[in-house]
Amino acid sequence: MDLAIVVGIDFIYAVATLALISVGLAIVFGMMRIINLAHGEFMVMGSYSAAVAVHHHVNIWIAILIIPPVTVAIIGAAVEYLIVRRLYGRMVETMLATWGLSLFVVGILTMIFGDVTEGVPTPLPGITIGSYQASGYSLFVIAVSIAAIVGVYLVLRNSRLGLLARGTMQNAEMAAALGVDTSRIYAVTFAFGAALAGLAGGVLAPISGVFPSIGGSYIGRAFITVIGGGPAALVGTISASSLFGFINQLATFATNPVYGEVALLVAAIILIRLLPQGITGRFFRGSL
Repeated sequence: MDLAIVVGIDFIYAVATLALISVGLAIVFGMMRIINLAHGEFMVMGSYSAAVAVHHHVNIWIAILIIPPVTVAIIGAAVEYLIVRRLYGRMVETMLATWGLSLFVVGILTMIFGDVTEGVPTPLPGITIGSYQASGYSLFVIAVSIAAIVGVYLVLRNSRLGLLARGTMQNAEMAAALGVDTSRIYAVTFAFGAALAGLAGGVLAPISGVFPSIGGSYIGRAFITVIGGGPAALVGTISASSLFGFINQLATFATNPVYGEVALLVAAIILIRLLPQGITGRFFRGSL
């Protein structure tokens, strides 16, 4: 029984991690139809902001939960204003621009911090379950992931900003005709997605370590999850994260992490082949 609990925590943690790194991209790509290839670097900037804050003796919880999303939201707003705003509706150009931005960010971070791994301490000890040991921080990551999903749902479903954002993404011309400042809504939505990426980077920094090129390991899994989830940003993220996280962890548990990543990729290929519009394009149409 104790082993089953520990294994269950590992499976839920895999799902929660995948959802956490994907929800920001689901907002930007799923709602705004922007292919942001710098999403992984937004997460890295969140991780570095947490590491720098910790090294300057900021409280660890503020360093990983507050500073990263605020910092990356500001950066995201600047990126939207300087680059993305001029490329709406031009998917290929946006993809190339954000890819160039990702290379630029990696270069800048390498120049500033060097190509070394920065450490962020884990603020929670392990917990004992019978004769087994589980990570207390894994439970914290699960809790943050759930809180992020619920928070995004409440913002999009119940707030005026969420209503305006959903209306603008569905029909920008009609929203503008009704007096909505669509440029401002696009900027806020993009910054919101960037803030979620920063939060993910800050929360995962104690587990993954922080180095300039780690964004590459995030962006692939995030895009696989968002594309597999389909057009519904939140329901798609949850359903695809659950499926891919379970498969990844099952293969990892049976073999090793390398085969776990391979299993995730194979599952994504099969899913997209069977459901080209993603899970929510077939089963949860009209969901948020």
